[in-house]
Amino acid sequence: MARSTFSRIALMTVFAALAHPAWAALDIGDPVPRFTANAALGGKTFRYSLADALSKGPVVVYFFPAADSNDCSIEAHAFAEAVDQFAALGATVIGVSADDIGTLAKFSVKSCQNRFPVASDESKAVIQGFDALMQTRPDFANRLSYVIAPDGKVAYYYQNLNPDKHVERMLNAVRALPKATAAK
Repeated sequence: MARSTFSRIALMTVFAALAHPAWAALDIGDPVPRFTANAALGGKTFRYSLADALSKGPVVVYFFPAADSNDCSIEAHAFAEAVDQFAALGATVIGVSADDIGTLAKFSVKSCQNRFPVASDESKAVIQGFDALMQTRPDFANRLSYVIAPDGKVAYYYQNLNPDKHVERMLNAVRALPKATAAK
């Protein structure tokens, strides 16, 4: 009887874990870590500052696992195609991965189409600060997107390894920001 009870408890624990996967993301309203990082735009490198970007309006910070992988290229292309829509709403976009800056300089031309910067976080300090480390592959960032309000707090986030909905969800979240926040 004790063995049967133990087996049922163990099985219920497994089902509970599967029903409620660990969610590694900062929550809405949480302050985000301000960061500076080496970034690339149009193949040229520069020093990116989240604080400077937030002083101009909301920022979409999206994390991606690896430049030039199929899904990351699809996602970068989608963000590039939507940059004007974000800009019309007063928002900017920055991608972040653990790739080195040389790789990202090429990626910024090829997949990002010279439309928005991508930042290198080889130390994974920014990735960890945003709770964006992929749990199953800790050398990579998870595919996780945030809308950061100008006050430096999370307004919205979306985590999904499928790249298809990130741009649409980020645009809708920026549209939903209070007008004074979006047009700072």
